[in-house]
Amino acid sequence: VQLQASGGGLVQAGGSLRLSCAASGSIFSIKVMGWYRQAPGKQRELVAHITSIGGTNYVDSVKGRFTISRDNAKNTVYLQMNSLKPEDTAVYSCGAITPGGSYWGQGTLVTVSS
Repeated sequence: VQLQASGGGLVQAGGSLRLSCAASGSIFSIKVMGWYRQAPGKQRELVAHITSIGGTNYVDSVKGRFTISRDNAKNTVYLQMNSLKPEDTAVYSCGAITPGGSYWGQGTLVTVSS
């Protein structure tokens, strides 16, 4: 499984961004896809995930602001981020879980200015 993330950038507090993660390869084996982030000096945390049947889960700090979704026809998972805060600044990366293991894409930097 190969994952390609895109959509990061610089945005002012209160603004929005949409991240995309395109999957290729053995995508039929993917059970869960998720967005993770790692801020400077902090551990990586799971932001949101979506299962193969559409179930979603979010870390408390983004509930009500972020929405994870998937377009199966495009093999792409999105993370719509609204009402961004400076503390959302981090490198965001996508991951996929399959019965054979976990896969990661490269990160995309999101910077939220105050």
